[in-house]
Amino acid sequence: MALRLFSRCVRPFGVASIQSVSTKFRTALPQHSLASLVSNLHSSPSIVATGRRGVADVQEAGFFRAPERTEFDDVIENADNFSELMKAWEERGSSANQATRIIAQLRRICTEKGIPTNNILKDPCFQQLLQAIDTQISTVWNGNLVGLLRCLGPLGLAPEHPFLRSVQHEIHWRLRRLSYKHLVVLVDFFSDHASTDQQRELYSSVVKQLELRWTEITEPRTIALLMNKVGHLFPTLMDRLEDKALELAEKFTPEDARRVALALATQNRRSVPLLRALSYHLSQWRGTELKTGLLLDLAFTYGKLNFHQSQVFQRIAADLLPRVPDLSASDATRCAKSFTFLKWLNLPLFEAFTQHILDNSKSYNSNHLCNMVLAFARLNYQPSKADEFFDVVHKNLGKAMDQLDPFLQVDLAWSLCILQQTEGGTYIQTVLEPSFCRNLTGLGESQTKIESYKLKLMHINATARLECPEYQGLALTEEMHIYPEEKKPSPLQSGLREALRGLTGDNADMYRTAINTVHGWLIDGELLLNSENKPIPLGVQPTGTQVGGCHRIAFLACEFPHYVSKSKDLLGRFVMQRRHLRRAGYLIVDVPYFEWLELKSDWQRVAYLKDKIGKTVAEDMAK
Repeated sequence: MALRLFSRCVRPFGVASIQSVSTKFRTALPQHSLASLVSNLHSSPSIVATGRRGVADVQEAGFFRAPERTEFDDVIENADNFSELMKAWEERGSSANQATRIIAQLRRICTEKGIPTNNILKDPCFQQLLQAIDTQISTVWNGNLVGLLRCLGPLGLAPEHPFLRSVQHEIHWRLRRLSYKHLVVLVDFFSDHASTDQQRELYSSVVKQLELRWTEITEPRTIALLMNKVGHLFPTLMDRLEDKALELAEKFTPEDARRVALALATQNRRSVPLLRALSYHLSQWRGTELKTGLLLDLAFTYGKLNFHQSQVFQRIAADLLPRVPDLSASDATRCAKSFTFLKWLNLPLFEAFTQHILDNSKSYNSNHLCNMVLAFARLNYQPSKADEFFDVVHKNLGKAMDQLDPFLQVDLAWSLCILQQTEGGTYIQTVLEPSFCRNLTGLGESQTKIESYKLKLMHINATARLECPEYQGLALTEEMHIYPEEKKPSPLQSGLREALRGLTGDNADMYRTAINTVHGWLIDGELLLNSENKPIPLGVQPTGTQVGGCHRIAFLACEFPHYVSKSKDLLGRFVMQRRHLRRAGYLIVDVPYFEWLELKSDWQRVAYLKDKIGKTVAEDMAK
């Protein structure tokens, strides 16, 4: 133990000063112990080699101050061409560290001026630089060595070049003694340039070092860089980076927060604690003007990860609103989609999007307009200038409909059905053609996706039959109808079924649950009431029709995801569901989750349904 402690203490002083240091310890150690200790220190590989490697290590560790700036450094920095650099080397250059500085300056000159490097690599003077470094590579400081590696590729040196392999080998040998900043620089470089087996092996070793030394991170920018460069390849490191980001979140600048948020979004990592921390600090930047790009990226992140934070949304919307006229069509569409994923509707902001489309209609291509229509439909948003807006939509999309992706055509027709803007059934006719349907199912997509789009086609077909009397086209073929298997009921659906059982006295002939209709909609419960509002057996009457003097009631469980965020307004698809079922002859009884949760007993739930039924029938009779 004494040997190790003494070795660490005298390491900064080099070999020359070991004797002087040892004299100070003569009184503290026996003579034979001290002689043995000094002998061991002289034979230690970390100190021998005439101080070359040891001094470099000590320099990087910060025991000594950086060398003072010399006249040679000024000459190199002021050099403006290859000739001046080589002249400086011939007159004053001697060490490998000086050669690395020349190569770094040469790379900068070539990059800035666009100078070809083929002739430079073949120049004898440049080869002398490489030879000088190669023969003294153990004396090159760590920072210079890492910088040299980054310069050789842009200068055109082949990945298999012996000199480049030598530099990589030296870095691999020193890996544990490199500072964390140097490791980060290497990761940044190799994430784009690891083309050979040696480079990939070195890259993997660097990342392992980062995983072991992640506690050394002190800069938020480093976290953001590593998350974006290697987080998606090394989950363990990404976990550590998330922990470190949470620790340093209060030091984040808005740009740091943006980079970290984008890293989480692109890797689909919904780190709730980190997102909450970013949201909190974002709300604290009240006096800071956030850039438009940063606001759009934050909206994208929250939308991609489905993370709701109303205060942040309000801040983003408030800051973006006056800047909407300056947005491009792509940015406006991207922002609208992000808020749509979050089911968050800010009326002033969406009105501004509508006006932006009207003012810059030539900038919006078919995909932009399709995405805007899909966004409006999901939130069931009807613009105040609906006529003008849909004129632009029909004018641009009417001719381009056939050029769109088949699935996008279905999405567009379905969204226009929600917004009741089918343009006389033109869009409907296109997607209900048998040839189109056969092509759609034969595209090799997953079964789940095909079933989802078959349901949308059933909804479109229901719109044609129930809401478009002028439609004269073909109906959806029977083979395209789909009736999904019943899924496990939610607590609200289970409670509703129990209440219907209690309401009918557990008479299975008087009620039905989980009914798939020919219109593609699922009804959670169904009753048939006589003229006195008493349940009667359903019998063999076809679903969705009225019997003389009777009312057919459809119960729809309104779950939390069915609503616009922070609102009691239903999303577009559920609004269309109610329109279709009403036109099919049903009276709709909505059972919202926020009302059902307040009912604590079975008799309260039964009484609640009776009251809802009475109000629904009364409203229908009053029409």
